[in-house]
Amino acid sequence: MAVSIRLRREGAKNRPYYKVVVADSRSPRDGKFIEIIGTYDPKKPGHNSTLKLDRAEYWISKGAQASDTVRSLIKRNKKQVASAPAEAASEAPVTPAPAKTMPAPPEPPVTETAAGEPTQTGSG
Repeated sequence: MAVSIRLRREGAKNRPYYKVVVADSRSPRDGKFIEIIGTYDPKKPGHNSTLKLDRAEYWISKGAQASDTVRSLIKRNKKQVASAPAEAASEAPVTPAPAKTMPAPPEPPVTETAAGEPTQTGSG
């Protein structure tokens, strides 16, 4: 069975949205598939795709052939994943400010009775 990684069209007329699927190469474009491994929205500017790179690598290692578009999406997502840790490392680590502690409520004054026993005055 020849397996391919390709796009499955979803969305409305003039509003395409694709799911990246692993499918038998004989099945139709929007037909039966084995696994969904990502999404692609060509109308969205900037970062417009999500991919499970580990699953894509798994299927490619098993002999699946990625379509030209999916191959470029995998390449772009790998590049973005590689640059994300570098950006996080370049930013200064943010340490949270120490929490402000509330002062303890004042204790009611203690007075002594004539017998020398302490008693609390106030509520209670």
